Amino acid sequence: MTALTTAASLLTHPFPATTTLGPARNRVLPGLAARGAPDHVALTFDDGPDPNSTPRFLDLLAARGVHATFFLLGSMAERAPGLVHELHAAGHEIAVHGWHHRSLLFRGPRATHTDLARARDFLAGLTGEEPRLFRPPYGVMTTAAHLSARRLNLRPTLWTSWGEDWTARATSTSVLKQVTKDLHGGGTILLHDTDCTAKPNSWHSTLGAVPLLLDHCEQRGWKVGPLREHGRVSGR
Repeated sequence: MTALTTAASLLTHPFPATTTLGPARNRVLPGLAARGAPDHVALTFDDGPDPNSTPRFLDLLAARGVHATFFLLGSMAERAPGLVHELHAAGHEIAVHGWHHRSLLFRGPRATHTDLARARDFLAGLTGEEPRLFRPPYGVMTTAAHLSARRLNLRPTLWTSWGEDWTARATSTSVLKQVTKDLHGGGTILLHDTDCTAKPNSWHSTLGAVPLLLDHCEQRGWKVGPLREHGRVSGR
């Protein structure tokens, strides 16, 4: 990184955090929001893998014949490498959520690059396949994150709807309602398969909501799968 690039990155570092604003992002940045083919919905999970909960999601998805994209934390994968193997062997897509679950808004260019590279390389070493997608913690993209992702051949990927499944008040019904109020064909759903960064046991509500969401999509003729099968829409 040149001195000029570094200076520019530092000056503009906070600006892209506005990409976390859902409605604006979905309209203006459909690629970043992960909008896909209108007959498909992408199912994604963040923050795992967690031996206490992720296997339950694996069993449920296997029973329904559905694959998903799992944005994994390197720090969690390091504690449960066998579970990463299981996810990959089951046909799920492995993607990068960083090494630590910390907002990139408060990290400089070098620390951002190190975090992403460490997670990408560790996951690639476990699966034998380099991840291609990256989702920042809290959905906060920065200039440094964009530059690092480009250098690491990672595509920044956010979402179009989420379940707010990390809160203490979340229930399976509330997660379903929150996701579906913003869900259309081509949408990408953000959920969590662990409570490692959320209220204890919040994943139970998510687990209960997943079958309801799958039924909702099936009733509308939308196929549910990972982002690699999502197709792309034109957009910046």
